[in-house]
Amino acid sequence: MRTLFVSYRVTGLERSLRFYTALGYGVLGRVGTGDGSRLVVLKFPEETAASLELVHRPADGPVDVGSGVDHLAIQVDGLAGTLEALAEAGLDPGPVQRPGGPAGPRTAGSRTRTGTGSNWWSGRPDTPTG
Repeated sequence: MRTLFVSYRVTGLERSLRFYTALGYGVLGRVGTGDGSRLVVLKFPEETAASLELVHRPADGPVDVGSGVDHLAIQVDGLAGTLEALAEAGLDPGPVQRPGGPAGPRTAGSRTRTGTGSNWWSGRPDTPTG
């Protein structure tokens, strides 16, 4: 057995797509269900299959972010470049937060809270985070 992909329900599909495509995800396909709901399936170029599905169901109202999925973890090649790509996509990634607070140690594994409320870590997985 294996996991095929994770699905997130989103309130703003176009804003979510700008965010994930700025990170490097590519759109594999889109499906409209006829009632205004839409699905978009994404993956990183290096992945062999879909890894993320965005589900937009406007009739269900806004998504309560605090009631379900806690986070999505991805590794990026460089935090500065990722923040720049998010800003170029019209998203506000917010200030960089480091372990121990904003003035904490500047080590690999630093994270940032994005404009969508997600935490993003930069650094190799085998690097201590401080």
